[in-house]
Amino acid sequence: MARVVGSAVPNLPWEPKPAGCQDVCWRYSGNPIIPRDLIPSSNSIFNSAAVPFGDGFAGVFRCDDRRRQMQLHTGFSPDGINWTLDNERIQFESVNAEIGRWEYGYDPRVCWLEDRYWVTWCNGYHGPTIGIAYTHDFQTYHQIENAYLPFNRNGVLFPRRINGKYVMLSRPSDNGHTPFGDIFISQSPDMVYWGEHRFVMGRAGGWQSTKIGAGPIPIETDQGWLLIYHGVLTSCNGFVYSAGCALLDLDEPWKVIARGAPYIASPQAPYELAGDVPNVWFPCAAICDAPTGRLAIYYGAADTVTGLAFAQVDELIEWTLANRM
Repeated sequence: MARVVGSAVPNLPWEPKPAGCQDVCWRYSGNPIIPRDLIPSSNSIFNSAAVPFGDGFAGVFRCDDRRRQMQLHTGFSPDGINWTLDNERIQFESVNAEIGRWEYGYDPRVCWLEDRYWVTWCNGYHGPTIGIAYTHDFQTYHQIENAYLPFNRNGVLFPRRINGKYVMLSRPSDNGHTPFGDIFISQSPDMVYWGEHRFVMGRAGGWQSTKIGAGPIPIETDQGWLLIYHGVLTSCNGFVYSAGCALLDLDEPWKVIARGAPYIASPQAPYELAGDVPNVWFPCAAICDAPTGRLAIYYGAADTVTGLAFAQVDELIEWTLANRM
């Protein structure tokens, strides 16, 4: 049985696997948990990140507004299911006016690391790159330098230093709806200067044949880093986004121990199949209760609403090892 490294989250949202369900990942029966119009300014709310905070939960949410501009908003919840979001976007404080000039932001991740919450997102700076900021209270956000040159997406931090360095996964891309993409890893001594870039894993067949990208913050176990990631295929009707699992080496996380060949989740429910961008299951956050291994996965559905799914870390690792490509 895998041991999860992390904290207890006794109030983790949870729903047991439905009777007869053979899937390793299952949906919350009350989905979607966040509708597209939760706040007056939103056209859609999806691809967002949540973490435990205080007695409840907090997060950073992608809210495309009614001008169809991509914005980031703060949200809070007592139970991880019922959310209240600020109607105004986050105003990042930056010591550099050029870096702090807002163009757009989307697909955030939030990572508790050492003594603060780090936010990474796809940040507009002459094209998409990875923005970085930190917060202690989800009220004030301090933006630092972008991690990379354009073009890049899906910047996902590891929740602790590895060999004394900060480590981030990313997906180099282009300035459009990228028809390619593999996962790379980079290291930094200070969260500002990033280098030692290494290839992690690339596209494969079927559901992950067009591009892949890291999803939630990796989960540390004694068997390796459990990585949930998204994969895309190009169908005759456009892109289809699904989710899969891989296990990475603890000390050299660019080395893949195992990678599942089938997906663990794909767009099948009506709210995943129909929306502003049909056929999308895009995971951005996974909150784990370490003692039980229970996992609550937050994902964007059809680029319109936010869904919640559940899994067990043990089952995901066993499944990945048994179904490795």
